[in-house]
Amino acid sequence: MGMTHAAVLGTGAWGTTFAQVLADAGMTVRMWGRNHSVVDFINSHENSTYLPDIHLSDTVTATTDLGAAVDGAELVVVAVPVSAVRATVAAAAPDLADEAALLSLAKGLELETRRTVHDVIREASGRPSESIAVLSGPNLSREIAEHNPTATVVACEDAELATRIAIACHNPYFRPYVSTDVIGCEIAGATKNVIAVAIGAAEGMGLGTNTRATLITRGLAEMTRLGTTLGAQSETFAGLAGIGDLVATCSSKLSRNYSLGLRMGRGASLDEALHLSPGVAEGARSAVPILQVAREHGVDMPITEAVVRVVHEGATIDEMGEMLLSRPQKMDGWRIELL
Repeated sequence: MGMTHAAVLGTGAWGTTFAQVLADAGMTVRMWGRNHSVVDFINSHENSTYLPDIHLSDTVTATTDLGAAVDGAELVVVAVPVSAVRATVAAAAPDLADEAALLSLAKGLELETRRTVHDVIREASGRPSESIAVLSGPNLSREIAEHNPTATVVACEDAELATRIAIACHNPYFRPYVSTDVIGCEIAGATKNVIAVAIGAAEGMGLGTNTRATLITRGLAEMTRLGTTLGAQSETFAGLAGIGDLVATCSSKLSRNYSLGLRMGRGASLDEALHLSPGVAEGARSAVPILQVAREHGVDMPITEAVVRVVHEGATIDEMGEMLLSRPQKMDGWRIELL
């Protein structure tokens, strides 16, 4: 049976956009947020704080009452920053319907535990792993809100549930594909944000298309090495959740992570760049736990390491460039099988 009612936890740009995606797919959506003014805006059919000039359907409403938001929802969408996922899901857990599925829109690793968001949701909710899905793809929220056609991947250990969720969010401008490679989609979504910071910095320094293409390609190699080491399927990184999301995030000023790097490449400090960046730039937060996981498993991630050095250890943007260019020569390429 199809899903008819969803809850979206989080009232930022992506959460609001996805609520409208669900509404345009025929679902009734109740959003939850802490900010009373943002909730009031949504109930007046526009989130002017995070998504101005986009009309929201009458079937999208909002509340500051978390229990009321998830009450009766067949699909609960987690659209808060990674750092807020555990507390938010734990608070919502007592009010979740027994058969509710959970879907994560967050991309990154939890800083303290280095857990994926899927694992954080599983631990915080007490729900079985196969009832939790993740969504990842080239999904810049503003473009989707303006109904630009895009595709995405819904990944869940339970292929049938992934298909049900994909049907629930499929509309004329939003095309979901289905996967069972949860860890692949999560590692791709987390690491591409870090690569985007580096590419934004390179452009901010005035470097050109060759540099962008080099960083995208070698960034994809990093993502694939880490993901497959952790048990992911290599095909995932050749698809929408991998190269698709990487290209979008590393090519648009709508990307918070790319814009953060761009400002730093033009001379802004990290604090200045973060202040000017709307929303949360997860690449800056997740770079350290991603690098720690990579080191634990003996995976070489030079671009990620360079971002950590700049964002968290005080290295300059120029030093980041020197770190990448002074690496030892090696054979190009990596083993990857296309579908």
